[in-house]
Amino acid sequence: MIAQVNSIGLDTDKSKDLSEKLNVLLANFQVYYQNLRGIHWNIKGKRFFDLHTKFEQLYDDANIKVDEIAERILTLGEVPLHTFEDYSEMASVPVGKNISQDENAVQLIVDSLSELLKIERIILNASDIAKDEGTNSMMSDLITEQEKTVWMMKAWLNEPV
Repeated sequence: MIAQVNSIGLDTDKSKDLSEKLNVLLANFQVYYQNLRGIHWNIKGKRFFDLHTKFEQLYDDANIKVDEIAERILTLGEVPLHTFEDYSEMASVPVGKNISQDENAVQLIVDSLSELLKIERIILNASDIAKDEGTNSMMSDLITEQEKTVWMMKAWLNEPV
């Protein structure tokens, strides 16, 4: 049987599978984004000014990434998730509620990014098998950037990577 291809030349079944995995990533990124907003708003203490600014940078970046992931799903011919109900059901990123202490906030970022990295590596492998360079490149870029952020946050916490 010959595989059907979509308008960008990718196998439609593999594209659908990748879109499902990307929707899982999207749901998790949305929770991560909300976590960042929460810690940005609620951070307290002597490191307030530095962390408030850093958390804003991170949530601005996460907002862009959410849009890019959703657009990739659309590019593959599928529909991105777009309700909080879907995000809550699919997300495995920890939810940070009422976090105002600096070390707890930074640890939440590390824990969230560690979970995102697991999902992104699954997608990276699947996109390689599907010969989907667009998704593959996106995952490579996310992984590289997030690994560096984890390293920096762990250095701030004075913990080994």
